[in-house]
Amino acid sequence: MANVKQQLESPSIPSLGFPPEGYERRHFNENYGALNNYFRKVTSVLGSLFGPKGGKFMNNPHGAFQDSTNQTAANTTTAYAVTFNTTDFANGVTMASGSRITVADAGIWNLQFSIQLKNTTNDGQDVDIWFRKNGTNIANSNSRFHLVARKGTGDPSHIIAALNFFVSMNSNDYIEIMWRTENTGVSIEAFGTSTSPTRPAVPSAIVTMSFVSNIK
Repeated sequence: MANVKQQLESPSIPSLGFPPEGYERRHFNENYGALNNYFRKVTSVLGSLFGPKGGKFMNNPHGAFQDSTNQTAANTTTAYAVTFNTTDFANGVTMASGSRITVADAGIWNLQFSIQLKNTTNDGQDVDIWFRKNGTNIANSNSRFHLVARKGTGDPSHIIAALNFFVSMNSNDYIEIMWRTENTGVSIEAFGTSTSPTRPAVPSAIVTMSFVSNIK
């Protein structure tokens, strides 16, 4: 099994000291040996980092969160934040107040989500999903998803709303996923584990946040 905690060791900068006034072979040999050893270590580190398997040494900020509850809309004129109650992974990304995906480092970030939508009405319904950064809507970030009418009494229709979005963030900025439905018969639904065959639970919402690059 691979050592998942393996890390590259940063070479220590050699201490060369001050040269004597005149040439001394011993001093020359000591400094030459120290520099030679240092550059060998630097070459080894760079080779490991940029070689075919160098990605295992990368430590990119990221976060992954999900929710196990049903989320409903009380009315059609209010924007609701999608909430999350479980942290799967967190490295420089945290969840605050149940909906605020907060980053520690400035940069370009990639947010991806999947949301399980349910329609219990006899008509097709639209749902808008967009993003807010630090409480302000992000321009041109809205998407509209359509759910067909329910299949029958007690048999709602379902779709997965999914999207990824690049956003520029400063340190300690947060982003939220907002939604609005044109009918309160539409909700975000979670499912427990199922049998025959055994199947995993279905989270009502999943979101991941990945660091892409520094801000230019």
